Amino acid sequence: MTVQTKRATIYFEPDLHKALRLKAVETNQSLSELVNDAVRGALAEDAEDLAAFDERAEEPAIPYDEMVIRLRKDGRI
Repeated sequence: MTVQTKRATIYFEPDLHKALRLKAVETNQSLSELVNDAVRGALAEDAEDLAAFDERAEEPAIPYDEMVIRLRKDGRI
């Protein structure tokens, strides 16, 4: 199965580009593979976060000042 790809131009900071090139050589991957994997991972984390927000949508909101008071009572701050 062939994966259709799209071309994009990405500008990296020089040190970041150097690190990516070195990692690509060490892992026998292309820069595109590394970037695709990183973006895919970031999007997966976002999907997990959104799912967690949906799961907790019915929980009551706690005002900030009330949360600070609770944290102080519990000795966390």
